[in-house]
Amino acid sequence: MVKAYELRGNSKEDLVKALEEQRKELSELHVAKVTGGAASKIAKIKSVRKNIARILTVYNQQQKEGLRKASANAKFVPKDLRAKKTRAMRRALTAAERKNKTLKQRKKEAAFPKLKYAVKA
Repeated sequence: MVKAYELRGNSKEDLVKALEEQRKELSELHVAKVTGGAASKIAKIKSVRKNIARILTVYNQQQKEGLRKASANAKFVPKDLRAKKTRAMRRALTAAERKNKTLKQRKKEAAFPKLKYAVKA
């Protein structure tokens, strides 16, 4: 069984090679299952599938990390690297946009400032 932390140090080529080996082994195990192979081979199918998933996960994480480094100083971030959040949150006004006032509002506030009263105790 391969461990994810062991895979993280590997290069892209090593990961692809390991993936091909695992896929080949999986196909051999499927053949053994159909031809009535040993129970130990049939039981191994699950662990091989999990290994393939681990390798693909590490590979995709490395790809995404490379993209993050490449687009670090770019004006626009690729859509798959942006914060997901929710659709409503992505479309909500920013703090600066919420704070903006129309020209009419600004004139009205300048002409009629808020009155301040002092209460005598």
